[in-house]
Amino acid sequence: MQIRGIIPPVATPMRANEDLDLPRLRWFLDHLINSGVHGVFVLGTNSEFYAMDEREKQQVIATAVEHVHGRVPVFAGTGAESSREAVRLTKMAENEGVQGVSVITPYFIMPSQPEIYDHYRRIAESTRLPVVLYNNPSTCGGLKIEIDTVARLAEIPNILGIKDSSGDLQNTNEYIRVVPERFSVLQGRDTLIFQSLIFGARGAVPATANIAPKILVEIYEAFQRGDQAASRAAQIRLNPIRLSLTLGTAPGGVKAALNLLGMSIGPSRSPVAPLPPDKLQKMRAALESAGPFVE
Repeated sequence: MQIRGIIPPVATPMRANEDLDLPRLRWFLDHLINSGVHGVFVLGTNSEFYAMDEREKQQVIATAVEHVHGRVPVFAGTGAESSREAVRLTKMAENEGVQGVSVITPYFIMPSQPEIYDHYRRIAESTRLPVVLYNNPSTCGGLKIEIDTVARLAEIPNILGIKDSSGDLQNTNEYIRVVPERFSVLQGRDTLIFQSLIFGARGAVPATANIAPKILVEIYEAFQRGDQAASRAAQIRLNPIRLSLTLGTAPGGVKAALNLLGMSIGPSRSPVAPLPPDKLQKMRAALESAGPFVE
């Protein structure tokens, strides 16, 4: 399996009382797939996985697999603080029929690099699924999967990719340099997708693909057809949208933008609050700066 393209970390629809809204999730998955994305990724950091219990996670995965019905690959986040829990969640996701799992580094403890290697090795050995590593220092207390650790993990047959949300293009480039051809490096910082494709990234897992999926798809597909000017232009259109997400606590910015675009998927789970009016005004200006992108 070659992991490639634009794979949105799907924001999870919620009802006003913060219960899961599975019918709206089905609608949202259709919207993303009809916009041309190359896969969907449920239960990522942008999906509020940390705010769900295991039964809710299973409901989200089962709904996505059933509704997508093979139109694009479905990936599920199965990261956890302990290897034992991550293995259990990975087996659950495999039983539900996902095409791959993405596993964030532990986000409370600070394991050493040998411990990180062992953590991912145990998870990979527990499943037949492709495993995607997830490097996100900003949400994991600064913890990073080092270059040498990624090179070692890439030797494990079913570890097939890494999402790099470090925002450090040199780090992304070094990942690309040390991994084999079968292994995909995916950009997790939305403002750096075009630049990463130039150096050999295979795609991206961008939060803004929830908001402007067609712009994200254009960055990738224009690059693939050799039109770097069009890819770069789409990247420039996207950047104000991505920067505006910092107006709220994630994923509050994503949900605020969708609401402004008339595609509400409900609130975030408390304590993440809606954006106040002054920040909503800034969000609206950022969306308008990108020009029309919602049909």
